[in-house]
Amino acid sequence: MRRDIFQAIADPTRRAIITLIAMQAMTPNAIAEHFDTSRQAVSKHLKILTECDLIKQEQRGREIYYKLEVDKMKDIDNWLEQFRKIWEIQFNQLDNLLSTIKK
Repeated sequence: MRRDIFQAIADPTRRAIITLIAMQAMTPNAIAEHFDTSRQAVSKHLKILTECDLIKQEQRGREIYYKLEVDKMKDIDNWLEQFRKIWEIQFNQLDNLLSTIKK
């Protein structure tokens, strides 16, 4: 099943995994230590994140490390940009209104 990145980040556990590996690559066992769930459940989350190209596996000796694909996060940022522009316009209009009221 092909998933998109928005399905991947819809789950709080997957977002937490992304946060964990944002600074450094981690093994599945190291990631699983941060959650009150089974190693198998974490592996399922890692599989979904990998299918969505948000993370990549890297073999180092006998260990597999997962690291964040930062470039893929730009897809999320690009989608949010359209909304950022809308709320910035609305906040600017509110600032102008408040300035007018204060005078």
